[in-house]
Amino acid sequence: MAEENPVTQRRVLRGQHAHTLERQVTKAVSCRYWLFLPRRYGRTAERWPLILFLHGAGERGRDLRLVKKHGLPKLVQKQKDFPFLVVSPQCPRDEWWSNDTLCALLDEVIETYAVDPDRVYLTGLSMGGYGTWSLATAHPERFAAIAPICGGGNPLLAPRLQHVPVWAFHGAKDQVVLPKETERMVKALRRCGADEIQLTVYPHAEHDSWAETYANPALYEWFLQHRRHQAPE
Repeated sequence: MAEENPVTQRRVLRGQHAHTLERQVTKAVSCRYWLFLPRRYGRTAERWPLILFLHGAGERGRDLRLVKKHGLPKLVQKQKDFPFLVVSPQCPRDEWWSNDTLCALLDEVIETYAVDPDRVYLTGLSMGGYGTWSLATAHPERFAAIAPICGGGNPLLAPRLQHVPVWAFHGAKDQVVLPKETERMVKALRRCGADEIQLTVYPHAEHDSWAETYANPALYEWFLQHRRHQAPE
């Protein structure tokens, strides 16, 4: 059922629905994405926390239904009262996550919907785990906390995340993306004195470490404990 959001004066459809981004940044960017709105969204002037979810390499392409195969888009199909807005874009076939496109997508959703900009969270699995590390180190000021799963990044950029809480996950038996990819980012963060860094390595998990991670309510409770870091003037 559609109702008018008192914050944005916009008609909203609760649940998860497909959308398309068309936006001009330094160049034209576009992507298709799922947007999930909780059952209670739009009934008050409340501003909501948002999670940006990045899928893995196997879900790239033009069939948006693939994005629901794993992770949060799959979860919210059944959990209509999930207490976040969830944005789940699709990466084109044979391409990698584009930070420009993802930032433009965040801009559009934050401008259009009742999002609390101080409670924007980032997570992704496999290729999306790499994308999480990449986007967060490029734009740490945008995120209240991040949760990369079985991905990796550039340890030289880790100091940029000094004030962004990180909870990283990996399977000890992962042969697709080796655990050392996550471990070296965590070590780099600890060396630079990051404010908050956690690492969970599942001793018996292979590459599919995201199933246990996204099924754990503690992850979402942890997200909600954090707000965007405000640097001192």
